Amino acid sequence: MERLIDLLQQYGPLIVFLNVLLEQAGLPLPAYPVLVVAGALAADGQFTWYECLATAVLACLITDSAWYLAGRTHGSRILKTLCRISLSPDYCVSSTEERFRRWGSKSLLVSKFVPGFNTIAPPMSGVLRVPKGRYLVFTVVGTLLWAGSALALGGLFHKSIDRLLDVLAGMGTAAGIALLLLLILFLVAKYAERQRFLKSLRMARISVDELWDAMQRGDRPAVIDARSPASQALEAPIPGAILYGQEGHLEELARLPRDLPVIVYCNCPNEATAAKVARELMGHGFADVRPLVGGLDAWNAWHASSKGQEFSTQG
Repeated sequence: MERLIDLLQQYGPLIVFLNVLLEQAGLPLPAYPVLVVAGALAADGQFTWYECLATAVLACLITDSAWYLAGRTHGSRILKTLCRISLSPDYCVSSTEERFRRWGSKSLLVSKFVPGFNTIAPPMSGVLRVPKGRYLVFTVVGTLLWAGSALALGGLFHKSIDRLLDVLAGMGTAAGIALLLLLILFLVAKYAERQRFLKSLRMARISVDELWDAMQRGDRPAVIDARSPASQALEAPIPGAILYGQEGHLEELARLPRDLPVIVYCNCPNEATAAKVARELMGHGFADVRPLVGGLDAWNAWHASSKGQEFSTQG
């Protein structure tokens, strides 16, 4: 801790740049508190606040531009990769898509204040083809609000922060250990939260092969696409699927017999969205509802196989 304070005092803008760059790249490094401390040190004359603000904006532009281009180039695959390494992988993309659906690129103004959203928002902008000029304007303004507010807080309360830094410097190694314990507690809490979430998703599922076997026997279940409207627009659904969340889907569901088998799919880890929608449908009286294991990716892979080709010929 004492070493970090010394580094900030000696290389303030450079440390701010590296810290913001790594955090925006996806590493679990808290940049906002460092910016607050930098604001306090700037108020004491260690360096100027606009140097820190400029380096923070530059770091964000580098990482945000890279994520944006990755989203435009690799599409939804980059989002799936990010969600697999996220602490909350089951709903990070869907929640980001929902924010974009409600607020569009204006959500970039506040994205950096929301953990998780700050990493997903730039590639999502690329995936959704937000115009480059519009993206840059909103991401720069959002970065100015985020970094500027932290520096302003540091400057406003710099006397209190100075006293806190003196205490932490005096604690030395003990302060570092305390912060490490807090990080461990945070990770344990997130793990417990994730286990509770996964427990809530436990229900019978169906594989693509089992779905094929049912179709071979003459069963034709209803298929529900539970992905977000943004995902439905990016990647073609299973032919004949009811697009959940789109206009008219409630009327289509109302016409289905309640004893008809229903297969729900999404394209997220653990079939999280599909399981959630499946429970909603069961609450509306559908007796046989199951999420599709592997979702749309599994269907597309199966469809490219020999069985899938046979299914297409028969259909």
